[in-house]
Amino acid sequence: MKKLFFVLIVLLGVMSSCTKNFEEYNTDKKRPVEVPGGFLFANAQKAFADLEINTNVNLNAFNQWSQYWTATTYPEETNYDIVNRNVANSVFRIYYRDVLEDLGEAKRVITAEVPAGEAAKANQKNRLLIIDMMQVLTYHTLVNIFGNVPYTEAMDITKIYPKYDDGLTIYKDLIARLTADIAGLDVNNTSFGSDDIYMTGDVAMWKKFGNTLKVKLGIILADVDPAASKAAVEEAYAGAFAVGESCQLDYLTGGNANNFFLDIINSDRNDFVVSTTIVDAMTNLDDPRVTSYFESNLPAYKGAAYGKTPSPWGQYTHIAGDRSKKDPLFNATGTKIAEPQFPGVILNNTELEFYLAEAAARGYSVGGTAAELYNKAITASLKQWDYSDAVIAAYLANPKVAYGTATGTWQQKIGTQAWISFFGRGLSGFTSWRKLDFPILVQGPTAPNYTDIPKRYTYPVNEQTLNDVSYKAAAAAIGGDKLTTKLFWDKN
Repeated sequence: MKKLFFVLIVLLGVMSSCTKNFEEYNTDKKRPVEVPGGFLFANAQKAFADLEINTNVNLNAFNQWSQYWTATTYPEETNYDIVNRNVANSVFRIYYRDVLEDLGEAKRVITAEVPAGEAAKANQKNRLLIIDMMQVLTYHTLVNIFGNVPYTEAMDITKIYPKYDDGLTIYKDLIARLTADIAGLDVNNTSFGSDDIYMTGDVAMWKKFGNTLKVKLGIILADVDPAASKAAVEEAYAGAFAVGESCQLDYLTGGNANNFFLDIINSDRNDFVVSTTIVDAMTNLDDPRVTSYFESNLPAYKGAAYGKTPSPWGQYTHIAGDRSKKDPLFNATGTKIAEPQFPGVILNNTELEFYLAEAAARGYSVGGTAAELYNKAITASLKQWDYSDAVIAAYLANPKVAYGTATGTWQQKIGTQAWISFFGRGLSGFTSWRKLDFPILVQGPTAPNYTDIPKRYTYPVNEQTLNDVSYKAAAAAIGGDKLTTKLFWDKN
């Protein structure tokens, strides 16, 4: 009996101990309950940059739609079929789930911090404002791809069927947010440090980024709300990126190499060649950038007819890249578009100067004439590719290039050069073409009429089935969920 009583006491003690320490025993200390805000922010930056510069046909068709290159074998995306591979679904999901969700969670985690001292408070405030700028960047990108999108009810767990907000209304709110973010940043204090994989926590550079992005949003509104456009551009241009400055992700090697290198060069796929549209445009202008954009795999540069397959790989000019460096672990300098370390540009001074040239042509006061800013933009683009001052001067003096003698209206002059400069940055090139209507693109096999060339991605199939009421309202509001429906700012 005594022995049984002793056993019961021991068992009760063990049970009591287990109950007391139950939570501790069931906590995996190697798996944090809450992810740090800086990690979430960096993860969102990586996801955004990867999608922005991606050439995977399941995600990003804009280098094809801008007619920088065309497919050799698989013509679907080149010919505007984005339903077969659920391209819109993937893009929509990545921006909302992988970018905006992480940014929102980073904002929540950082807001919950209790800073110790004034410097920590300033650091916290800077981080929150930079996160907001990234959110602005993401929503602006979504609008430029789809049109009206979920905004005021997006990322709200209580709104499982979020409404789609009007694109112009979103844009005006984004400009207001940017204005507040720029004003609130404290350049005398720190932010994310190494957790910021774009600009290593440099608050002054983030302030310049905000101003540059504000110019970009402002100039896009030029044809739909000229007063708001002019105000935004004139307020921001002086504080924007200077020559050589940019917001970009500097890729590494191995698994962190540039996605184009991983998808095309390292995988040894022969999916794309350059199109006649870009080859003919550049060779007609004697553009020196042909040596940076194109491979010299033939005696003369030869583009393939856009959208037509088969376009045999060996018969047409390739995108610049050295396939002898297929192993991603080699130490490369990253000077060509298809090198593993080639940076993923989000926004830079070259882009800014083209927007300012357009602004000047529209009569905005932006510190120079359209001709002066056009020259600065082209110069900045060629400097990116390390061309000498002599080469740049000769190109600008070319009568086919010089602002005073080049063919056409200011829209044609600026639009053509901006499009050339955006080679490899498909969405930016596609947006520039939609906004200025130059250059004249080729009518492909599935676009027999010029008006059949797409102006947007259609909404995801998932939204049509899972959020049908909001989807139908959005489709009606923009004039129909069609590839050819123009966005609210595309008035020409």
